[in-house]
Amino acid sequence: MAEEHVGLVSLKGRPLTLLGHRVTVGEQAPDFTALRQDLSPFTLRDVAGKVVVVNSVPSLDTPVCATQARTFNQRASELGEEAKVLVISMDLPFAQSRFCTTEGIANVEVLSDHRDASFGMAYGLLVKELRLLARAVLVINRQGIVVYQELVPEMGHEPNYDTALAAARQALGS
Repeated sequence: MAEEHVGLVSLKGRPLTLLGHRVTVGEQAPDFTALRQDLSPFTLRDVAGKVVVVNSVPSLDTPVCATQARTFNQRASELGEEAKVLVISMDLPFAQSRFCTTEGIANVEVLSDHRDASFGMAYGLLVKELRLLARAVLVINRQGIVVYQELVPEMGHEPNYDTALAAARQALGS
């Protein structure tokens, strides 16, 4: 049975339940499998040795998630080639592809966790009541250790972009 964590996040003030292992700073980042837009598998091993910024969003079809994806897409170039920025949602790869084309998303890799919820369960970010991902940003260093995590308490709010990017820059420097 999956771990359950109640009340860490809410939607419009209503507490929700997160399923899966709650990853914490200092922990080895668990591997996961998600789908790329061409339906090929992506695993964390695919970006081994890079600093990885992981954006977990409920759905790219919502204004806050779209803003988060656009913001990290615009700011990803600040990190250079030694970093990889991911956006992961439960949206189908086809919808993600349409979003990326419409919005000009080219600097981040958008992944779908819809098939197995592998990422959501591995990181404790799967919302039981909605089968969506909670809004969070994680930074994983070159050694595969989680060095930053922001779980946004209210799913309708944006993360702290500056703090997340500062953590990524610090990981790149170490």
